[in-house]
Amino acid sequence: MKYIVLLGDGMSDEPLVELGGRTPLAKADTPNMDALARQGEIGMVHTVPEGFHPGSDVANLSVFGYDPRNCYTGRSPLEAASMGIELGPEDVAFRLNLVCLTPHYGKIYMEDFSAGHISTEEAGELIRELDKEFGGGPFEFHAGVSYRHLMVWRGGRDDMVFTPPHDLTGQSIENDLPRGGEGAQELVNLMTSSQLLLNNHAVNVRREKQRLLPANSIWLWGHGKVPQLETFADRFGVSGAVVAAVDLIKGIGISAGLDVIEVPGATGYLDTNYRGKAEFALKALESRDFVYLHVEAPDEASHSGQIDEKIKAIESFDREVVGPVRKGLKEKGPHRILLMPDHPTPVKKMTHTNDPVPFALYDSEASPEPNPRVRGYNEESAKRADNVLVDGFRLIERLIRG
Repeated sequence: MKYIVLLGDGMSDEPLVELGGRTPLAKADTPNMDALARQGEIGMVHTVPEGFHPGSDVANLSVFGYDPRNCYTGRSPLEAASMGIELGPEDVAFRLNLVCLTPHYGKIYMEDFSAGHISTEEAGELIRELDKEFGGGPFEFHAGVSYRHLMVWRGGRDDMVFTPPHDLTGQSIENDLPRGGEGAQELVNLMTSSQLLLNNHAVNVRREKQRLLPANSIWLWGHGKVPQLETFADRFGVSGAVVAAVDLIKGIGISAGLDVIEVPGATGYLDTNYRGKAEFALKALESRDFVYLHVEAPDEASHSGQIDEKIKAIESFDREVVGPVRKGLKEKGPHRILLMPDHPTPVKKMTHTNDPVPFALYDSEASPEPNPRVRGYNEESAKRADNVLVDGFRLIERLIRG
């Protein structure tokens, strides 16, 4: 038996007037996802436990089958695992976004949480400069992809409160700087100092000449210490791999004892190599039992508030990922497919919510003929099924154990 999770990050949404009261998932042309829903089990699942922020870290831990209430320590330690950065028991990792801040009527606003989706090459140059200026002591700066990077505070504090930058788009940042703990002011000072360094850096001077948004500040969030996760081999007796472009998902996979499959052209953005992810996932299943295939594009479109781009990303996911995977698995024998998002990311809100998400669970050996009462894979069909799973971390058990 082969098992695969097909996860379209942030696909779920709310009904939109612009779409005649439909969600982007219902509006999109998704024949392959619709087929899985009609031939399998469909329902709604809570991936974010009560009291937790609806971040991709918490939600994807649930989809991987881990109860965040027992193992969650923060987003950045998982990303550190993906980047090969070893953390001691007292070290604290932080997600570091390169962002664009702008002044407005005496306040500072979050113009763009991704600095205009700065290129990896430009960002790497800025991170190296930050490490040269502020590293060498307790702080370390590690370059990632595009605007997503990592800072490590060796022997640091982890009792502060942070706000994800994508929750602040178009808003003042004054009440959402690091706060609440003994180390908060030190981190605020570091963020402020970064602005003095980055504002006049050659990369940003060049970007502004090109009428691109500058990466004129760092933004720290998603902090935590290293977690301990039981491996998939120990839990389920299966081998597996992760196909993803973002460090968070790779890091969860590494922490779970799964292999990371690198796909050329996988960007974690709207221009990602959808087809390549499907092909590499199917290749991985030739020698492994399980694959977790993650596509970030719908979430990125949602954070930018782009309805058309979100629909396009969902349709590309269906056509270039779900379709080829369905066809390829038929040739590999018995298999099960779990299709779902990790959390909703409504385009009007441009951030995550903790509402339940639709899932479809397909078993090639048990699924009946298409259910005529299921109209397709979307929020409305899943709600109509009256099948709600409260503990999202248990869904992976149903995928693997049946």
